[in-house]
Amino acid sequence: MDVEKFQDDVYSITELLSEHLSPESTPKLNFVRQNLIEYYKKNLVKINHSILELICAAELISHGFSVDVEKPISDILVCDLFGKKGGDGTAIIEIETGFTPPEHALDTVDYYAARIISKIARYSKHCGKFSLATPVMNILPISDLFLLPPNARKSDNVKKLKKLCDRFYKNPQIKLEDIQNAHIHSVYLINTDKGFAKEIDPKMYLQMTKQLMNQSEIDL
Repeated sequence: MDVEKFQDDVYSITELLSEHLSPESTPKLNFVRQNLIEYYKKNLVKINHSILELICAAELISHGFSVDVEKPISDILVCDLFGKKGGDGTAIIEIETGFTPPEHALDTVDYYAARIISKIARYSKHCGKFSLATPVMNILPISDLFLLPPNARKSDNVKKLKKLCDRFYKNPQIKLEDIQNAHIHSVYLINTDKGFAKEIDPKMYLQMTKQLMNQSEIDL
């Protein structure tokens, strides 16, 4: 564990991000940075993921949110970023890099698709605004079912997504009603080299990626 190198890297990205924040907002980003340093000392975070968290945190902060990282939101869930604005405005961002563990080397596509479904279903009920974030070179396999309002989602399609999740998540299983009622507000595309995250509408994101997913025979 190289704490000094970690600190140097997070200080560098924080200085870059602070150039686009107001002076009164900079302490909010410094708070996130310090928390990540403490988590790193406990071997709870990695540098690549922490950089992504700082970039997304800066984006939320620029819109008036206060941000916490690695925040418990239930007995079993810890979210990457939790933002709070005013009295009751809340936002959660979960970062996805496309990594899958070695034990899923032969079912990587299905595992990753199930993980995206499970995150939207599990996390979105804990906030007013739920978003996924990913580096620009990764593709998120988001089901277009989540573009529909809950009362317009067909039962068979909801059950299809639950069946996929049940292959990988058994304790606890993803609840049918959580898929039925889940929502995604936006997708953040993260450019680590230039230090910014671009928020886009999930419908636009799916339009951009649908052809690639179809060509790859990802059926959601």
